[in-house]
Amino acid sequence: MNVLSDTWSWLTTATHWSGPDGIWNRLGEHLFLTVVCLLISCLIALPVALVLGHLGKGGALAVNISNIGRAVPTFAVLVLLLLTPVGTYGQWPTIIALVLFAVPPLLTNAYVGMREVDRDVVRAARGMGMTGRQMLWSVELPLALPLILTGVRIAAVQLVATATLAALAGGGGLGRIITAGFNLASTPQVVAGAILVAVFALLVESLFEAGQRMAPGRGREAA
Repeated sequence: MNVLSDTWSWLTTATHWSGPDGIWNRLGEHLFLTVVCLLISCLIALPVALVLGHLGKGGALAVNISNIGRAVPTFAVLVLLLLTPVGTYGQWPTIIALVLFAVPPLLTNAYVGMREVDRDVVRAARGMGMTGRQMLWSVELPLALPLILTGVRIAAVQLVATATLAALAGGGGLGRIITAGFNLASTPQVVAGAILVAVFALLVESLFEAGQRMAPGRGREAA
């Protein structure tokens, strides 16, 4: 009980919210890192998934290859990158490790979403004289959108939770609050940092859930 009360006291102390090491600044860093990694992951995974899903060829292989990355811990990838020349380029080791972690759910859900589009609808569009590009953008993509958004939501929440590793590479984010707590042997600060990450992840989850409710149709999760 003392830990909980001390954690609440730490969180409600005004000085812990301001300054370069304050919660607001660390939250901003965490949000920036998450958004950057999510955008890069989407730019890599979604075009590949949409094209392969439209063609119906090579998608299963691409999904299986990307899922291999799930078997490798992100922390291990980060450590290996830090030992290479890439480790001298600021936050790039963290970004690369997080992007590799976020690609599988994006690729899997987008590809499955494209392949689950009703084939009768696709054949009808083709019979109307639509080109492959027109069918992709006007028929398949809108119908696959709910499942694509599910993949984006999963990736975003995973990135929020995993971006705490940036602190181990000297980066910013809420993970710095946790590592600083360990360095100071301050259990309330460690718990407070963990709570902040959990609340942030739940908030992101809620925002994407609201966005999915506004999308046409609901797709089941594939990852």
